[in-house]
Amino acid sequence: MNIIDFIVFLVFTGGIVLYGCSFFDKKASSKDFTTAGKSIPGWVVGMSIFSTYVSSISYLGNPGKSYAGDWNPFVFGLSIPIASYFAAKYFVPFYRTGGSVSAYSFLEDRFGAWARFYASACYLLTQIARMGSILFLLAMPMNILMGWDLRTVIIITSAAIIIYSMLGGMKAVIWTEAIQGFILIGGALICLGVLLFSMPEGPMQTFRIGFSTLDEFGRSKFSLGSFSLTDLRHSTFWVCLIYGIFINLQNYGIDQNYVQRYHTAKTEREAKHAALFGGWLFIPVSAVFFLIGTSLFAYYQVMPDAQVTAFDAANKPDYVFPYFMVNVLPTGLTGLLIASVFAAGMSTVATSVTSCSTIILTDNWTRLRHHVGDREKLIVLKTGSVAIGTLGIIVALALVNVDSILDAWWKLSSIFSGGMLGLFLLGYMARRVKNIHALLGVICGFAVIAWISAWKWLGLPDPGLHEYLAIVLGTMTIFLVGFFLALLFNRKNNC
Repeated sequence: MNIIDFIVFLVFTGGIVLYGCSFFDKKASSKDFTTAGKSIPGWVVGMSIFSTYVSSISYLGNPGKSYAGDWNPFVFGLSIPIASYFAAKYFVPFYRTGGSVSAYSFLEDRFGAWARFYASACYLLTQIARMGSILFLLAMPMNILMGWDLRTVIIITSAAIIIYSMLGGMKAVIWTEAIQGFILIGGALICLGVLLFSMPEGPMQTFRIGFSTLDEFGRSKFSLGSFSLTDLRHSTFWVCLIYGIFINLQNYGIDQNYVQRYHTAKTEREAKHAALFGGWLFIPVSAVFFLIGTSLFAYYQVMPDAQVTAFDAANKPDYVFPYFMVNVLPTGLTGLLIASVFAAGMSTVATSVTSCSTIILTDNWTRLRHHVGDREKLIVLKTGSVAIGTLGIIVALALVNVDSILDAWWKLSSIFSGGMLGLFLLGYMARRVKNIHALLGVICGFAVIAWISAWKWLGLPDPGLHEYLAIVLGTMTIFLVGFFLALLFNRKNNC
């Protein structure tokens, strides 16, 4: 690795870690650790929400998808404005007026302890899977660049993230995420500019190649997928959009990562603006990542010498972008791009570590021990950070041989999220639903998710549906079963 690239990389990543550690305060309380004392400006919270969304899954996975295929996964991002609108109008006021930083205390108030435990357990599993995916993608560029062992990079990187998350709490996480957001946007724009202006015939050559390269269905590299309304087995435009709506409503409505940020803003008004800003910013930045993937495809079509030395990108599309960084970018820019990938991943992992430790404290520890002092709360928060980070490392090591991290993450999130949104909507919108109705709805919804996601493993009939629809149908099943059971039994009681 060129010494200049190495210095650039160390300055950016090392600076972020040191900046995060600088928020350590011996006098900080557990509330300071979890909500930053409600002292963060709205624009900083918005950048934090954006950075949480743009992980290394987006930074490397999205270019890999558009390199190997088309822009169909971009449809997922088009659903975010819908979710951010509902967040600003309903979710932010709902949580800001509540008494708990936990997103799941409401479920206990409505349905009992089991509902809170179910949702918090699903959340923890989802975040551990997400951290594993991101940590792997963090390590990938350094493996290609330096030849360092993937497992070693995963462990060292994780340790640095855990340290500053544990020391500074939410204040450190949010402020470092805001800075990381600017770094990752700048790095992506610079790389896209290099790609477009490296084409022999200029930037428009990339678009000509993209539109003229057709798949077996006659769709170009810029296609958003099939618009068929009847095909539910493949990732069509509508399947991806519906999946995105449900996932993003769940993110903004009941994901502790987001809910905890609503509490950190100075005022409710600033929290609303943060939700809208973070959501809308994701769309143009996501488009940049997909255009990078298409540009990489066009670049390697017209650069035969580079293509001769390229790896088997058809089987490992997630490696295309880091391969380009290492072998094509000018000295200095390589270090900046690697740093921006690290910025994207570090921000999301730090968020997951802090929010998971908060859930461990609020939804588990304090429920087992009714009288907990603030010192003990801080110990639980910091110990939980280490434990969750360690589990994320284990998942990352297990994902080393996975072909597409984006596909793996979307499938894992559908399974582990368990239709939490359905249970939340049931409690929020259907006031007559009782404990037993909600429990039966969750059992039915989880059965549907298991059938769609793991029918091959379970020896069940083929549902004929894409895995993305697991969370959609699971959520709908929980809500509808609970709602109609309540309607039926309430009607009988009134007879």
